[in-house]
Amino acid sequence: RSFGVALTACSTPAKGGPTFDLPDGEMELGVGIHGEPGRERRAVMPAREIAEVAVGAVLEELVEVAPADGPVLALVNGMGATPLLELYGFHAEVARLLEARGVPVARALVGNYVTSLDMAGCSVTLCRADADMLRLWDAPVQTAALRWGR
Repeated sequence: RSFGVALTACSTPAKGGPTFDLPDGEMELGVGIHGEPGRERRAVMPAREIAEVAVGAVLEELVEVAPADGPVLALVNGMGATPLLELYGFHAEVARLLEARGVPVARALVGNYVTSLDMAGCSVTLCRADADMLRLWDAPVQTAALRWGR
């Protein structure tokens, strides 16, 4: 499950401008990876509060499809215009919240993997990780976006 947050809208070539209006000082919660507007708009919050909203929403839905125990794979994905330093800071908040809720993180990935062009923001994805999933995750990979193992 994933939850996206935007501090700016993305600009698509087809539209020639932002896909939705987001005034200064506001953020969009629950945005789509293709630049769709979110499900709620709020005043800009600190990373800790954003992480609480995102992790809470994802865990709430995750327990509906997978057992509530066991580790997760955690991905903090940049939407295209968020500096890597900020993504790692946000990941630290996500990891803190997961630890506090007793959810172990088996593997984590932070970076710009699936972006919304030039959107400032990020998404949090959590996936239950059983032994088979971890074996597959740890397998060597050599792609343009991911490289590890032999």
